[in-house]
Amino acid sequence: MNRTNNRSSSNRFLKLFSILGLLLLASFCLSVSLGSTLLPLSELWKVLIGSNEANPIITQIVWDFRLPRAFTALFAGAALSVSGLLMQTIFRNPLADPFVLGVNSGASLGVAIVLLVLAPSGVALTQNLELSGQLLVVIAASLGAAFALSIVLSFAQRVDVMSLLILGLMLSYAIGAIVSILMFYAMAERLQSFFTWSFGEFGNVTWSQFKVFAPAISLGLCLSTILVKSLDALLLGENYAESLGIRAKRTRFLVLAIASILAGGVTGFCGPIGFLGIAAPHLSRYLFKTAEHRILLPASMLIGSLIAILADLLAKAPGFDSVLPLNAITALIGAPVIIAALIKQRNLKRMFG
Repeated sequence: MNRTNNRSSSNRFLKLFSILGLLLLASFCLSVSLGSTLLPLSELWKVLIGSNEANPIITQIVWDFRLPRAFTALFAGAALSVSGLLMQTIFRNPLADPFVLGVNSGASLGVAIVLLVLAPSGVALTQNLELSGQLLVVIAASLGAAFALSIVLSFAQRVDVMSLLILGLMLSYAIGAIVSILMFYAMAERLQSFFTWSFGEFGNVTWSQFKVFAPAISLGLCLSTILVKSLDALLLGENYAESLGIRAKRTRFLVLAIASILAGGVTGFCGPIGFLGIAAPHLSRYLFKTAEHRILLPASMLIGSLIAILADLLAKAPGFDSVLPLNAITALIGAPVIIAALIKQRNLKRMFG
Protein backbone atom coordinates (compact mmCIF):
# COMPACT_ATOMS: atom_id res chain seq x y z
CA MET A 1 0.00 0.00 0.00
CA ASN A 2 2.81 2.43 0.91
CA ARG A 3 4.64 1.66 -2.32
CA THR A 4 1.45 2.33 -4.30
CA ASN A 5 0.89 5.64 -2.50
CA ASN A 6 4.51 6.66 -2.99
CA ARG A 7 4.32 5.79 -6.68
CA SER A 8 1.11 7.77 -7.19
CA SER A 9 2.58 10.74 -5.32
CA SER A 10 5.73 10.60 -7.45
CA ASN A 11 3.65 10.51 -10.64
CA ARG A 12 1.58 13.48 -9.44
CA PHE A 13 4.72 15.42 -8.54
CA LEU A 14 6.24 14.64 -11.95
CA LYS A 15 3.11 15.86 -13.74
CA LEU A 16 3.02 19.08 -11.70
CA PHE A 17 6.70 19.77 -12.32
CA SER A 18 6.21 19.14 -16.05
CA ILE A 19 3.25 21.52 -16.21
CA LEU A 20 5.12 24.20 -14.28
CA GLY A 21 8.17 23.77 -16.51
CA LEU A 22 6.09 24.19 -19.67
CA LEU A 23 4.30 27.25 -18.24
CA LEU A 24 7.63 28.78 -17.30
CA LEU A 25 9.04 28.15 -20.78
CA ALA A 26 5.96 29.68 -22.41
CA SER A 27 6.01 32.74 -20.15
CA PHE A 28 9.74 33.20 -20.82
CA CYS A 29 9.12 33.21 -24.58
CA LEU A 30 6.26 35.67 -24.14
CA SER A 31 8.47 37.91 -22.01
CA VAL A 32 11.03 38.11 -24.81
CA SER A 33 8.35 38.62 -27.48
CA LEU A 34 6.03 41.12 -25.79
CA GLY A 35 6.74 44.71 -24.84
CA SER A 36 6.48 48.18 -26.27
CA THR A 37 7.55 46.57 -29.57
CA LEU A 38 5.84 43.29 -30.44
CA LEU A 39 8.23 40.69 -31.85
CA PRO A 40 6.78 37.82 -33.94
CA LEU A 41 7.91 34.37 -32.80
CA SER A 42 9.30 33.70 -36.26
CA GLU A 43 11.58 36.75 -36.02
CA LEU A 44 12.52 35.80 -32.46
CA TRP A 45 13.53 32.34 -33.60
CA LYS A 46 15.75 33.80 -36.35
CA VAL A 47 17.50 35.96 -33.76
CA LEU A 48 18.06 33.11 -31.32
CA ILE A 49 19.56 30.75 -33.93
CA GLY A 50 21.73 33.55 -35.35
CA SER A 51 20.15 33.54 -38.81
CA ASN A 52 21.50 35.98 -41.39
CA GLU A 53 17.90 36.88 -42.23
CA ALA A 54 17.29 38.31 -38.74
CA ASN A 55 16.49 42.02 -38.56
CA PRO A 56 19.50 43.77 -36.92
CA ILE A 57 17.24 46.11 -34.94
CA ILE A 58 15.20 43.20 -33.56
CA THR A 59 18.44 41.36 -32.81
CA GLN A 60 19.67 44.29 -30.73
CA ILE A 61 16.33 44.56 -28.89
CA VAL A 62 16.34 40.86 -28.03
CA TRP A 63 19.98 40.48 -26.99
CA ASP A 64 20.54 43.81 -25.28
CA PHE A 65 17.17 44.28 -23.54
CA ARG A 66 14.64 41.44 -23.65
CA LEU A 67 16.83 38.42 -22.82
CA PRO A 68 18.72 40.03 -19.89
CA ARG A 69 15.40 41.19 -18.44
CA ALA A 70 13.76 37.76 -18.79
CA PHE A 71 16.73 35.92 -17.29
CA THR A 72 16.89 38.42 -14.43
CA ALA A 73 13.22 37.79 -13.62
CA LEU A 74 13.86 34.04 -13.81
CA PHE A 75 16.74 34.14 -11.31
CA ALA A 76 15.21 36.79 -9.05
CA GLY A 77 11.91 34.94 -8.74
CA ALA A 78 13.67 31.68 -7.83
CA ALA A 79 15.92 33.43 -5.30
CA LEU A 80 13.15 35.33 -3.52
CA SER A 81 10.85 32.30 -3.34
CA VAL A 82 13.54 30.01 -1.90
CA SER A 83 14.58 32.74 0.51
CA GLY A 84 10.98 33.04 1.66
CA LEU A 85 10.62 29.26 2.06
CA LEU A 86 13.76 29.15 4.20
CA MET A 87 12.47 31.98 6.39
CA GLN A 88 9.08 30.31 6.86
CA THR A 89 10.76 27.05 7.84
CA ILE A 90 13.15 28.64 10.34
CA PHE A 91 10.49 30.80 11.98
CA ARG A 92 7.74 28.18 11.48
CA ASN A 93 5.57 31.07 10.45
CA PRO A 94 3.69 31.07 7.10
CA LEU A 95 3.88 34.87 6.88
CA ALA A 96 7.65 35.16 7.30
CA ASP A 97 9.67 36.34 4.32
CA PRO A 98 13.23 37.56 3.61
CA PHE A 99 12.51 41.16 4.48
CA VAL A 100 11.51 40.48 8.10
CA LEU A 101 15.24 40.35 8.85
CA GLY A 102 15.74 43.91 7.67
CA VAL A 103 17.49 43.02 4.40
CA ASN A 104 15.11 45.20 2.39
CA SER A 105 15.41 48.11 4.81
CA GLY A 106 19.21 47.84 4.90
CA ALA A 107 19.39 47.93 1.12
CA SER A 108 17.06 50.94 1.07
CA LEU A 109 19.32 52.74 3.52
CA GLY A 110 22.39 52.16 1.35
CA VAL A 111 20.63 53.45 -1.76
CA ALA A 112 19.14 56.39 0.16
CA ILE A 113 22.59 57.48 1.31
CA VAL A 114 23.88 57.42 -2.29
CA LEU A 115 20.90 59.00 -4.00
CA LEU A 116 19.65 61.37 -1.28
CA VAL A 117 22.84 62.43 0.51
CA LEU A 118 26.02 61.89 -1.52
CA ALA A 119 24.78 62.65 -5.00
CA PRO A 120 24.80 66.26 -6.15
CA SER A 121 21.98 65.09 -8.37
CA GLY A 122 20.73 61.55 -7.92
CA VAL A 123 19.43 61.16 -11.46
CA ALA A 124 22.56 62.56 -13.11
CA LEU A 125 24.83 60.42 -10.94
CA THR A 126 23.20 57.11 -11.77
CA GLN A 127 22.99 57.95 -15.46
CA ASN A 128 26.69 58.79 -15.80
CA LEU A 129 28.01 55.61 -14.18
CA GLU A 130 29.25 52.56 -16.08
CA LEU A 131 27.24 49.33 -16.31
CA SER A 132 24.05 51.11 -17.38
CA GLY A 133 24.19 53.60 -14.53
CA GLN A 134 23.41 51.04 -11.83
CA LEU A 135 26.83 50.00 -10.46
CA LEU A 136 26.96 52.42 -7.52
CA VAL A 137 23.32 51.74 -6.63
CA VAL A 138 23.96 47.98 -6.63
CA ILE A 139 27.03 48.36 -4.42
CA ALA A 140 25.19 50.66 -2.01
CA ALA A 141 22.18 48.33 -1.76
CA SER A 142 24.39 45.28 -1.24
CA LEU A 143 26.43 46.97 1.48
CA GLY A 144 23.25 48.18 3.21
CA ALA A 145 21.76 44.68 3.11
CA ALA A 146 25.03 43.23 4.42
CA PHE A 147 25.02 45.76 7.27
CA ALA A 148 21.50 44.74 8.37
CA LEU A 149 22.35 41.06 7.87
CA SER A 150 25.50 41.28 10.01
CA ILE A 151 23.52 42.74 12.91
CA VAL A 152 20.89 40.01 12.78
CA LEU A 153 23.34 37.15 12.26
CA SER A 154 25.45 38.33 15.22
CA PHE A 155 22.46 37.39 17.40
CA ALA A 156 21.40 34.29 15.43
CA GLN A 157 23.22 31.77 17.64
CA ARG A 158 22.46 33.52 20.95
CA VAL A 159 18.68 34.09 20.91
CA ASP A 160 15.64 31.98 20.08
CA VAL A 161 13.67 32.14 16.84
CA MET A 162 10.92 34.50 18.01
CA SER A 163 13.44 36.92 19.53
CA LEU A 164 15.32 36.95 16.23
CA LEU A 165 12.10 37.67 14.35
CA ILE A 166 11.30 40.59 16.66
CA LEU A 167 14.88 41.86 16.32
CA GLY A 168 14.57 41.84 12.52
CA LEU A 169 11.28 43.74 12.64
CA MET A 170 12.63 46.35 15.06
CA LEU A 171 15.73 46.77 12.90
CA SER A 172 13.51 47.32 9.86
CA TYR A 173 11.52 50.00 11.69
CA ALA A 174 14.69 51.75 12.91
CA ILE A 175 16.32 51.78 9.46
CA GLY A 176 13.03 52.84 7.87
CA ALA A 177 12.90 55.82 10.25
CA ILE A 178 16.41 56.89 9.17
CA VAL A 179 15.43 56.60 5.49
CA SER A 180 12.31 58.69 6.14
CA ILE A 181 14.42 61.45 7.73
CA LEU A 182 16.78 61.43 4.72
CA MET A 183 13.79 61.67 2.39
CA PHE A 184 12.36 64.59 4.36
CA TYR A 185 15.48 66.70 3.80
CA ALA A 186 16.19 65.52 0.24
CA MET A 187 15.67 67.55 -2.92
CA ALA A 188 12.78 66.69 -5.23
CA GLU A 189 14.92 65.31 -8.08
CA ARG A 190 16.81 63.07 -5.68
CA LEU A 191 13.55 61.75 -4.27
CA GLN A 192 12.38 60.85 -7.77
CA SER A 193 15.50 58.74 -8.37
CA PHE A 194 15.08 56.95 -5.04
CA PHE A 195 11.38 56.29 -5.65
CA THR A 196 12.19 54.82 -9.08
CA TRP A 197 14.61 52.34 -7.47
CA SER A 198 12.12 51.46 -4.72
CA PHE A 199 9.47 50.43 -7.29
CA GLY A 200 11.57 47.40 -8.32
CA GLU A 201 12.80 46.69 -11.84
CA PHE A 202 14.14 43.63 -13.69
CA GLY A 203 15.26 45.63 -16.72
CA ASN A 204 18.27 47.32 -15.13
CA VAL A 205 20.55 44.26 -15.07
CA THR A 206 22.90 44.17 -18.06
CA TRP A 207 24.88 41.20 -19.35
CA SER A 208 28.03 42.49 -17.64
CA GLN A 209 26.18 42.67 -14.32
CA PHE A 210 24.56 39.31 -14.96
CA LYS A 211 28.00 37.69 -14.81
CA VAL A 212 28.00 38.55 -11.09
CA PHE A 213 24.26 38.31 -10.42
CA ALA A 214 23.65 34.81 -11.86
CA PRO A 215 26.58 32.98 -10.17
CA ALA A 216 25.76 34.56 -6.78
CA ILE A 217 22.11 33.50 -6.98
CA SER A 218 23.01 30.05 -8.33
CA LEU A 219 25.41 29.47 -5.45
CA GLY A 220 22.74 30.38 -2.88
CA LEU A 221 20.17 28.10 -4.54
CA CYS A 222 22.62 25.18 -4.65
CA LEU A 223 23.58 25.62 -0.99
CA SER A 224 19.92 25.58 0.02
CA THR A 225 19.45 22.13 -1.56
CA ILE A 226 22.23 20.70 0.61
CA LEU A 227 20.24 21.51 3.75
CA VAL A 228 17.05 19.68 2.74
CA LYS A 229 17.11 17.09 5.54
CA SER A 230 18.02 19.68 8.15
CA LEU A 231 15.15 21.89 7.02
CA ASP A 232 12.68 19.01 7.33
CA ALA A 233 13.89 18.41 10.88
CA LEU A 234 13.79 22.10 11.85
CA LEU A 235 10.20 22.28 10.64
CA LEU A 236 9.30 20.08 13.61
CA GLY A 237 11.25 22.20 16.10
CA GLU A 238 14.83 22.70 17.20
CA ASN A 239 14.56 20.11 20.00
CA TYR A 240 13.52 17.46 17.49
CA ALA A 241 16.37 18.47 15.18
CA GLU A 242 18.87 18.22 18.05
CA SER A 243 17.60 14.72 18.86
CA LEU A 244 18.54 13.69 15.31
CA GLY A 245 22.08 14.96 15.78
CA ILE A 246 21.58 18.21 13.87
CA ARG A 247 23.28 21.26 15.34
CA ALA A 248 20.19 23.42 15.24
CA LYS A 249 21.71 26.82 16.03
CA ARG A 250 24.53 26.44 13.53
CA THR A 251 22.10 25.20 10.87
CA ARG A 252 19.77 28.11 11.59
CA PHE A 253 22.71 30.51 11.13
CA LEU A 254 23.60 28.93 7.76
CA VAL A 255 19.98 28.98 6.58
CA LEU A 256 19.53 32.62 7.56
CA ALA A 257 22.79 33.55 5.83
CA ILE A 258 21.77 31.80 2.60
CA ALA A 259 18.27 33.31 2.66
CA SER A 260 19.55 36.80 3.31
CA ILE A 261 22.25 36.59 0.64
CA LEU A 262 19.63 35.48 -1.92
CA ALA A 263 17.26 38.29 -0.96
CA GLY A 264 20.04 40.87 -0.61
CA GLY A 265 21.48 40.02 -4.02
CA VAL A 266 18.12 40.45 -5.73
CA THR A 267 17.41 43.67 -3.84
CA GLY A 268 20.81 45.08 -4.75
CA PHE A 269 20.38 44.48 -8.46
CA CYS A 270 16.61 44.78 -8.91
CA GLY A 271 15.37 46.89 -6.01
CA PRO A 272 13.03 45.75 -3.23
CA ILE A 273 10.45 43.31 -4.62
CA GLY A 274 7.69 42.25 -2.26
CA PHE A 275 5.22 39.35 -1.94
CA LEU A 276 7.17 36.83 -4.05
CA GLY A 277 8.91 35.42 -0.98
CA ILE A 278 5.58 34.71 0.70
CA ALA A 279 3.32 33.80 -2.24
CA ALA A 280 5.52 31.25 -4.05
CA PRO A 281 6.09 28.90 -1.06
CA HIS A 282 2.36 29.06 -0.24
CA LEU A 283 1.45 28.06 -3.78
CA SER A 284 4.03 25.27 -3.69
CA ARG A 285 2.55 23.77 -0.53
CA TYR A 286 -0.99 24.09 -1.87
CA LEU A 287 -0.27 22.50 -5.25
CA PHE A 288 2.06 19.70 -4.08
CA LYS A 289 0.38 19.13 -0.69
CA THR A 290 3.61 18.26 1.08
CA ALA A 291 6.01 19.75 3.61
CA GLU A 292 9.08 17.91 2.26
CA HIS A 293 11.74 20.37 1.20
CA ARG A 294 13.11 18.04 -1.50
CA ILE A 295 9.82 18.83 -3.30
CA LEU A 296 9.14 22.34 -2.03
CA LEU A 297 12.54 23.80 -2.95
CA PRO A 298 12.41 23.08 -6.72
CA ALA A 299 8.67 23.78 -6.74
CA SER A 300 9.21 27.19 -5.13
CA MET A 301 11.97 27.97 -7.64
CA LEU A 302 9.69 27.22 -10.59
CA ILE A 303 6.65 29.00 -9.18
CA GLY A 304 8.68 32.01 -8.03
CA SER A 305 10.27 32.38 -11.47
CA LEU A 306 6.88 31.99 -13.14
CA ILE A 307 5.26 34.67 -10.97
CA ALA A 308 8.21 37.03 -11.48
CA ILE A 309 8.08 36.71 -15.28
CA LEU A 310 4.29 37.09 -15.36
CA ALA A 311 4.49 40.17 -13.13
CA ASP A 312 7.13 41.67 -15.41
CA LEU A 313 4.97 40.88 -18.44
CA LEU A 314 2.06 42.79 -16.91
CA ALA A 315 4.35 45.68 -15.93
CA LYS A 316 5.57 46.15 -19.51
CA ALA A 317 2.39 45.07 -21.27
CA PRO A 318 1.86 46.33 -24.84
CA GLY A 319 0.01 49.61 -24.99
CA PHE A 320 1.75 51.21 -22.02
CA ASP A 321 4.03 54.12 -22.79
CA SER A 322 6.16 53.29 -19.74
CA VAL A 323 6.81 50.35 -17.43
CA LEU A 324 4.45 50.07 -14.46
CA PRO A 325 5.91 49.74 -10.93
CA LEU A 326 6.84 46.08 -10.48
CA ASN A 327 6.01 46.09 -6.77
CA ALA A 328 2.44 47.14 -7.56
CA ILE A 329 2.04 44.15 -9.89
CA THR A 330 3.58 41.63 -7.47
CA ALA A 331 1.27 42.94 -4.73
CA LEU A 332 -1.80 42.49 -6.95
CA ILE A 333 -0.71 38.92 -7.78
CA GLY A 334 0.72 37.94 -4.41
CA ALA A 335 -1.89 39.26 -1.98
CA PRO A 336 -4.83 37.17 -3.33
CA VAL A 337 -2.57 34.09 -3.46
CA ILE A 338 -1.61 34.51 0.19
CA ILE A 339 -5.22 35.08 1.28
CA ALA A 340 -6.44 32.05 -0.68
CA ALA A 341 -3.63 29.86 0.64
CA LEU A 342 -4.34 30.83 4.24
CA ILE A 343 -8.04 30.06 3.80
CA LYS A 344 -7.69 26.78 1.90
CA GLN A 345 -4.73 25.22 3.68
CA ARG A 346 -6.37 23.51 6.64
CA ASN A 347 -3.17 21.89 7.76
CA LEU A 348 -1.09 25.02 8.40
CA LYS A 349 -1.03 24.43 12.12
CA ARG A 350 0.25 20.90 11.62
CA MET A 351 2.93 22.07 9.19
CA PHE A 352 4.16 24.96 11.32
CA GLY A 353 3.54 23.53 14.75
